[in-house]
Amino acid sequence: MGKASQALKQVLDTYSISQNRLVVEMGISRANVGRWYHGLDPSAENIAQITQALKVLNPIAAKEFVRLYLGVIVDE
Repeated sequence: MGKASQALKQVLDTYSISQNRLVVEMGISRANVGRWYHGLDPSAENIAQITQALKVLNPIAAKEFVRLYLGVIVDE
């Protein structure tokens, strides 16, 4: 399981965001989100889209996804 996939799974589970809600917000196939959730890392472009969708669904979850994936790379 890749780092982005792990971060996505943890955030969806922690913040009770269903895969379906992410699918609807992103306007993509359920299969794509399922693959990411179960271990296939999304592309860099998809990571940006995931972050934007999470920002709409739960801004705190979006920040946590980025933190889990990238770590703390800049001071706030």
